[in-house]
Amino acid sequence: MSLWTSLEPASATVDPGGSTTVRLRVRNTGDVVDEYRFEAVGDLAPWTSVEPQSLRLYPGTTGSVELSFAPPRTPDATAGPNPYAVRITPTEHPEAVTVPEGNLTITPFTEVRAELVPPTVKGRFRGRPKLAVDNLGNTKVTASVGGSDNGDQLSYDIHPSNVQIEPGRAAFVKATLKPRQIIWFGSKEERPYTLAVQRSGVTPLDVEGTYVQRGFLPRWLATFLGVFMALAITFVMLWIAYKPPVRSQAKEQLQEAGISTLPPASPSVSPPAPPTPTVPATTPTPAAEAPPAGGGGSGGGGGSEKEKKTPERTAATAVQQLAAQDPGGRHICYRAFVTDKGWTDAVCDGETAGSVGQSKSIKALNIAVSGTKGTAGVAFIHNPGSTNGKGYYNNVPWSGVPDGIDNYIGSTKQDAQNMLGFTINVDEGGGPVCQTTHVHNEGWHGMGCDKPGEGEGFIFGGTLTNDLWLEAVKFTV
Repeated sequence: MSLWTSLEPASATVDPGGSTTVRLRVRNTGDVVDEYRFEAVGDLAPWTSVEPQSLRLYPGTTGSVELSFAPPRTPDATAGPNPYAVRITPTEHPEAVTVPEGNLTITPFTEVRAELVPPTVKGRFRGRPKLAVDNLGNTKVTASVGGSDNGDQLSYDIHPSNVQIEPGRAAFVKATLKPRQIIWFGSKEERPYTLAVQRSGVTPLDVEGTYVQRGFLPRWLATFLGVFMALAITFVMLWIAYKPPVRSQAKEQLQEAGISTLPPASPSVSPPAPPTPTVPATTPTPAAEAPPAGGGGSGGGGGSEKEKKTPERTAATAVQQLAAQDPGGRHICYRAFVTDKGWTDAVCDGETAGSVGQSKSIKALNIAVSGTKGTAGVAFIHNPGSTNGKGYYNNVPWSGVPDGIDNYIGSTKQDAQNMLGFTINVDEGGGPVCQTTHVHNEGWHGMGCDKPGEGEGFIFGGTLTNDLWLEAVKFTV
């Protein structure tokens, strides 16, 4: 070996979002002039720079290069000791590669964000919001969730009440709000409440929401019943007080005529029943097919028939083909509406939809499934008026469809906002669905799956940060 190396220091410490420098000393112990090339390798290579990248040394001389480490303040910069290495390749003897190794300790940091989905819930007897808690730090977070309001007007059933969140992941907490008093008649009332994310030794993170409590019976119905009862009582009192002499006159007339008969029965009167409120059906109605262009029946003129336009291949088209080939299997197909490109081709079962490395955002997703009893989802989009650096959910409640039907989340309008993320489930939360997303400036996130058996019947993918956006997605079921 014709090379001697030394790292000074061999172990270093750096804060995420900061930087530190390590000096690598190199000595040519051979007998010829040689040039050495330096290249950072290992998991820390993307955050490591080497200056200079090559060094020419005479026999017996020593030189040095500087290794600069700048891990980002993201969950990817895992807290704790992280090994690194530098590959040194001699020009004269490229086969004699040397790889000195060192250790870089990344300090931990915590950052937790929380979002109510939706921020306002309505109901007569209960409301069911969900709290999304995101761990944006580089260490595991353990937290508990509790609820409170002014005047103790609501009770709270929170599941799970304690969560452990890995770096870069999110946990969803289901809450059931119940009013302590029922509004029997009258208009709705707003009851503000707070869900607090509490961690040991840290000020609780409060997320405010509103529960709109509706009256059990609408005001118009109470008015109608009151008027009806008043009229009924008045009618009964008049009927009792007024007794016309019908019987005596009838007897006199019968005696004069010399015949006998029975008086006709008086008709009974009953008020009409109040109308029953109806609930519009939510089942989607298929769109009617457009009539063929050109019109006309048999025996028409000599005009030529227009060519039919090739139907668009949506996610439902693709998943129906898979279901025909594999009737008993579980499949998911999807496509993305990309800025300046429009809809991408439909792909299935873990393939990539969207664009990578082109900084083009996704505006909407088209998803369809087979063998999973349907799917539901909701888009998390850019919020132009955000004051906390986060986006918001645009189409709440969720959009859900059965197997083989297209589901759309997001928007394809010209002024539609970028999608930052989404929440999705299948089997109404009873079956697993997995996702991974490519986020602008962050790359691919890790694969995440819901856990139906543990009360997590849905999964969030993407980012909450308002100035980032989705570029590509992958799904499996």
